[in-house]
Amino acid sequence: MSVAEEFTLDFARSERIGLEEAIFCAGKSPEQIDAILEAARARGASLLLTRLDPEKRDRLSAAARLDYCAVSRTAVFGAAPQIAGPARVAVVAAGTSDVPVAREALRVLAYAGRAATLFADVGVAGLWRLTTRIEEIRAHPVVIVAAGMDAALPSVVGGLVAGAVIAVPTSVGYGVAAGGRAALDAVLASCAPGITVVNIDNGYGAACAALRLLHAAGRLAEEIER
Repeated sequence: MSVAEEFTLDFARSERIGLEEAIFCAGKSPEQIDAILEAARARGASLLLTRLDPEKRDRLSAAARLDYCAVSRTAVFGAAPQIAGPARVAVVAAGTSDVPVAREALRVLAYAGRAATLFADVGVAGLWRLTTRIEEIRAHPVVIVAAGMDAALPSVVGGLVAGAVIAVPTSVGYGVAAGGRAALDAVLASCAPGITVVNIDNGYGAACAALRLLHAAGRLAEEIER
């Protein structure tokens, strides 16, 4: 069996749901990823790659053709859309250690042509850092909040902003933080109503949730204009 028989790319996904397929690289061999990229090249398609570690990136024959970010472990193959319009999404990171997850969300949004604003290191351990920037955050109708340890920040933000809040528990933390499980439980149990929660470290999923919200808002605006 050839490597090309081990995958089937979903090029019609954007037509169905408004989101393109992304290539999750963890667990895939460099040979498999190269074959996927070659299939995209033959079709003239672009691809977003997630969880691509630097060591694996260096083993790809197509490495030189990738727009790679080592912090978020994401890469873009081919031409991505130009970012247009004002930033509708705020990406908030509780601590500097949460930035890789926040950067993953930012890269996914950028790949979709959406502007976003990063607010880093505004966690509850120094609450003044959040309060000094809360008005800037409120200016965005969608807010992604990445937080580990006790993940208190999404609840705090959820009580301060009127827009949609998407919580991303991260695996940052000691001992009983349990690789992000404590953070996940905390945001699931949040008393701030209406918070959306994605899986641990899933910046990609948070960005996709934000894109779905923006797409829905766009459709509603079109219906109102009719």
